[in-house]
Amino acid sequence: MGILRSSLHTRYLDPASSLGEVLFGLIMTLTFTLGAGLMLQEEGAEGARELLIATIGCNIAWGVIDGVLYIVAQVFDRGRLLRVGHMIRATRDEAEARRLVAAEMDEMLEPVTTAEERQALYARIIEHVREKEFHHGRVTREDLMGAVICFWLVFFASFPAAIPFMFIDDPWIALRVSNAVLLCLMFYAGYSWAKYTMAKPWLTGACFLLGGLLLVVMTIALGG
Repeated sequence: MGILRSSLHTRYLDPASSLGEVLFGLIMTLTFTLGAGLMLQEEGAEGARELLIATIGCNIAWGVIDGVLYIVAQVFDRGRLLRVGHMIRATRDEAEARRLVAAEMDEMLEPVTTAEERQALYARIIEHVREKEFHHGRVTREDLMGAVICFWLVFFASFPAAIPFMFIDDPWIALRVSNAVLLCLMFYAGYSWAKYTMAKPWLTGACFLLGGLLLVVMTIALGG
């Protein structure tokens, strides 16, 4: 979890995205471990090993999928912006050009600017877009690095679940310790997320913990 505050991490992913990846990995792992009682009852230690392999394997697979989806989303978003730029260059109607820019930026700028400031900024953006030639978006090094970080966040969220099975012989005790570790990490993820906002860390951590448990229970109840 310390990766959430590293310079490499913050360079490629925003806090909300990275914590979302961690929560996804934790919920996936909790879904496996909280629903594993029947497997352990029937297969004992062998079932615990199979559970461990399945949990880590599943999160490796989802880490790869999340990484690929991150790249797709980045390329798609750049392509969408390129299309907006093409539309701005194609129109000579200044009001339409400002409307296109406003549709992209109003939501972010309205809370911190006046209408006059936004109009002046949009005029400069339109002038810049019309003067500069933009090339089609390609997969960049930043995209690949972001994808790698997505993978490792999901994977490392599941790894603590494996540690009790490496050191505790009784599979039932190992499973309960694993569950407790994951629940503590769920709380810590919420606690850490609150530091980026005005929310109360302890209350947010408790909400993440309860919300995560609810999602896991729903997933298991629906056959997931």
